[in-house]
Amino acid sequence: MQESGEDYIETIYRLKKKNGTVRSVDVAKELGFSRPSVSRAVGILKRDGYITMDESGELELTEKGRKKATGVYDRHRTLTRFLMETASVSEKTAEADACRIEHVISESTFRGIKKYIKGKTEQV
Repeated sequence: MQESGEDYIETIYRLKKKNGTVRSVDVAKELGFSRPSVSRAVGILKRDGYITMDESGELELTEKGRKKATGVYDRHRTLTRFLMETASVSEKTAEADACRIEHVISESTFRGIKKYIKGKTEQV
């Protein structure tokens, strides 16, 4: 899955957790994208089996989509925390940088960062 697809399903996941329901217009507003752009992306995510849309326009993650979204969300949150703690940057900066890093980081490096964070948490 491309970076943009990961951003879309992560956004759908976060909005669903926050608001209970998600429609394409919510995703467009959250990401600052046009409705036609979001409509195109939603079509691709539906075609690839990551989301469904009911007759009222509500978006739902499939099991495949939920698994992918929770992985991306976990990377985002973990990297944000890691950057704030180790680089002493603001949450806003850490969030922006984590959003870029989460798409390209290797699984082994990410596991190492998670292990590092877990070790710091256990020391407290």
